[in-house]
This record gives sequence, structure tokens and C-alpha cells, in this order.
Amino acid sequence: MKTTIGNVHKHVNETVTIGVWLHNKRSSGKIAFLQLRDGSGFIQGVVAKAAVSEEAFELSKNLTQETSLYVTGEVVEDARSPLGYELQVSDLEVIQEAVDYPITPKEHGTEFLMDHRHLWLRSTKQHAIMKVRNEIIRSTFEFFNKEGFVKIDAPILTGASAEGTTELFHTKYFDEDAYLSQSGQLYMEAAAMALGRVFSFGPTFRAEKSKTRRHLIEFWMIEPEMAFMDHEESLQVQEEYVSYVVQSVLENCKVELGTLERDLTQLEKIKAPFPRITYTEAIQFLKDQGFDDIDWGDDFGAPHETAIAEAHDKPVFITHFPVEIKAFYMKPDPDNPDVALCADLIAPEGYGEIIGGSERIDDYELMAERYKEHELDGPAYEWYLQLRQYGSVPHSGFGLGLERTVAWITGIEHIRETIPFPRLLNRLYP
Repeated sequence: MKTTIGNVHKHVNETVTIGVWLHNKRSSGKIAFLQLRDGSGFIQGVVAKAAVSEEAFELSKNLTQETSLYVTGEVVEDARSPLGYELQVSDLEVIQEAVDYPITPKEHGTEFLMDHRHLWLRSTKQHAIMKVRNEIIRSTFEFFNKEGFVKIDAPILTGASAEGTTELFHTKYFDEDAYLSQSGQLYMEAAAMALGRVFSFGPTFRAEKSKTRRHLIEFWMIEPEMAFMDHEESLQVQEEYVSYVVQSVLENCKVELGTLERDLTQLEKIKAPFPRITYTEAIQFLKDQGFDDIDWGDDFGAPHETAIAEAHDKPVFITHFPVEIKAFYMKPDPDNPDVALCADLIAPEGYGEIIGGSERIDDYELMAERYKEHELDGPAYEWYLQLRQYGSVPHSGFGLGLERTVAWITGIEHIRETIPFPRLLNRLYP
């Protein structure tokens, strides 16, 4: 019976055949231990000389790393295995022998591994990161579907910047200027006026050189928008969403988190509600901590975010940033128009901002004034202003960066490990 490593628990004490690759091996006298993988997981195959033909045993001892093969054997329980099972091999059939596989079990530098990303994905660590990434995506869709959101796809080629910045990859759409999307947010606002609660999930691009382990040129964003929702209500959705995702990973990725040696106690405490501090309070906190390189009106750098995060054991919201350092569409606080009804969610353990969100300007006159201030004009922005002209309502939204969230939950150091194939654009600015 053919099966997969991920399904061996359904076939205990049964003989099965699995298509696999040899990840590693060791042998000792009359027994060979094969570390096998098939994409769904890793399992040890035990080849005992007395249980197989002479030809099969010799074959097992001479298998090379990443050779593809079919293995047949009995699934048995093994408490020592992270999977809980092993395979007592009775037969092997080589599909293709791999020769001189470049990523050997010895240590390799990050740049070498990134140059061989197409192969590095096969390693236990990278496999675990991708499985956690997949679970974050799966639980994201599950959460928003349960909460009544509709998935909407935003275009990748756009006519303007969502943030009003110049950090865009420029191209031509026939004879018109076009840009790789920086955010799907503006389109989600239009969709929210039609469907109430919506979210997008897709790639976004920033044409700025990345010099830190936190930044990518290409990354994926989850961007919900919600009609008839104010800033505080949006914060509640954000903390419930992040809590849901973390708990889903804890529940469904135990083996992967073990492979990554993740400190689970750091994740088990991630449950709503999350602490909140205002931008003004954060500036004062930093000054009290001895930071003399930041004043009111400055944006936070990585050391500032890390210091704030270390004062809390959960993600922390920093709210009410100065209007002048935030995007043009963020609604000013009616009680203090110098600050916006917005928040950044800072992850623990030095992983920085994972969510940025705000209540959006819903007043036509105020948005028209912002257009003038930021010199936003032409058909690329006209439709967005019209959303405030025909039945405008209070509405809020946020964007979660998938890769930073994966890095935080997995506890890895290099954010480039969180995206399957980052080299096309991210290779430009490593």
C-alpha cells in the first residue's frame, strides 16, 4: 500500500511503500539507518541485514544523499522519534541516484545556502519553516472566514503608491506608467464598501535597499479592511487574529517547532488582549531608558522597537503616532488632531513591527485636503477619493507582514529564510 510519511500513523504494524529522498544515513555492521523525507515529513528507515536481501542491504549502505527511491517496510511505533514512528525496511528501489549533492551535512555559510535556495529548501530546518509558514496562511484564512470576511484579490500592477511614497518598482503597461504593488489596501477599502469585511493576501514590493535582517524587497501581506469599524475595534480584531494564528501553530506544528528548537513558553503566552502604549508614552519610556537619539516626531528604529518589546511579554500596540510621519489616509484623532488613530503591533524578542493599521479618513473634504498636501492627483487616485463621496462610513484596516510573523513564530534569525524563493528580487539587495 502506498502512503506518505505524514500518514504513517494510520498504518501502524502494516507494510507500506513510500516514495522518498535520502536525507542522510549511517550504518553500523549489520544495520543501516536511513533518514528519509518525502515532503510531508521525515522518518527513519531501519535496514537490518537479516530482514532484506543481500542486494538490498548493500544498496542501502551505498545510497547517496538526495537519491530518490521507493522504500517498502512495516510501520512501527518508536517513542524516541520526533514523529513517533519508524519504518522497518524490507525492500528498496532506486528511482534516480543523486551524485555530488552540493549541500552536504557540514556547515555552510548563509550566502552559499541562499545561492542554492532551490536545494536548501529540502533541509529539516527549511522544511519546518515552510510548514509553519503554511500553517500561518491556513489559519489566517480560517480565522477570517469564521469572522465573516470575504477574500478579495488586489492587482499586482498598480497606477500609484498606496503609501504616497516613491519606493516603487517602475514598469510600463503598454504606453502607461505602472508599478509593482506596494499594498493592496486602497483596493480593499473599495471592496469593504461593497462587502463589509474583506481581506487580501498577496505579494508586495518595496524598491529600497535592505540592510537589516528584518527587511525584504518582496514580501507577502495579509490586509483586512472593515466597514463600520473604529480604531479600537480594529485593535481587538488584530490581537484576536494574531493570538489565533500563534495558537494554531502551537497545536498543529509541534514537530516543526521542535525541529527549530523554538522556546514554546514564549508562544504559549500569546493570547489577547495585548498591552497598549501611546507613541508619546513610548518616547518618554525610551528617554527614561537612556535613549538620546529620538524625539517626539521621529519614527522608531529597530533598537527602539526592541527596547519597547522587551518591557512586555506579549506583542505590544504603539498607538497614536504623529500624523506627519504616517500615511496620508490615516484619520486624525478628534481629541488631538496632531496624532492619528493608528497603531503598530511590535512582536516580542526583537522581531519588530508585524502589523501596521489605522482608522481611515472617511470625510471627503479632509481627504481632498490631504490630496493637495501630498500632491496626489490624476485618475490613479481619483477613484479612491470617490469612496468618501458616495455613502462614506467609518472604516479601519491593517496589514500583517507574513515573513516577519513567520520569523518571530519560528524564532529564526534571517528573514530571508521565511520566503520560499526570495532570490529574484531580494538577491539584488542582500
